Amino acid sequence: MRVAIVFYSMYGHMYKMAQAAAEGAISTGADVKLLRIAENLSPEILAMAHATDAQKSFSDVPIVKPEDLEWADGIIFGVPTRYGNMSGQVAAFFDSTGPVWSRGGLVGKIGSVMSSSATQHGGAVTTIHHVHTTLLAHGMLVTGLPYKMYPALFDTTDVNGGSVFGATAITGGDGARMPTEHELGAARAQGIWVAKLAGSITENCETISRQPI
Repeated sequence: MRVAIVFYSMYGHMYKMAQAAAEGAISTGADVKLLRIAENLSPEILAMAHATDAQKSFSDVPIVKPEDLEWADGIIFGVPTRYGNMSGQVAAFFDSTGPVWSRGGLVGKIGSVMSSSATQHGGAVTTIHHVHTTLLAHGMLVTGLPYKMYPALFDTTDVNGGSVFGATAITGGDGARMPTEHELGAARAQGIWVAKLAGSITENCETISRQPI
């Protein structure tokens, strides 16, 4: 099976989560591509936001093109929260996927989402739900992170991200808090889950989608 991990990251949080998800998917034997969504903020704004150095750490990751999505059987999107919704960079990328949508390029593929937010209740889950709407419009089969796949989601002894809707990370108000091992573990589990799900479902869904109703 083939899994794409597609992320946008400003300070590196979603990059680290994407790396963890890729590790999980690779552990199942999946063929995995790590791809990043292009930045559309000017160098001046990135410098004022103190994000320039962080972005250099993943500048060698290939920038995703809409047609890259069609290669994968399962796709995990790493989407940071902006006011309870996806970032503008991610929205711009999805706006460019119209040709993929028109030819049904993602119909029957597994889609899943991870996110991050500055605080515990900063909108990471609402961001995941917003992205789910886009994936459903593409005809994808949407999945989250079942508790059975990562029982540590029940752990309430520490402040951590993570939800049954998808792995999440808490970044802190200034972005200085990087994902914890708990949060990275959720991302790895999500990578494993999506890879296994893609391997067992996608082939049958492609067959069904070609049959006349």
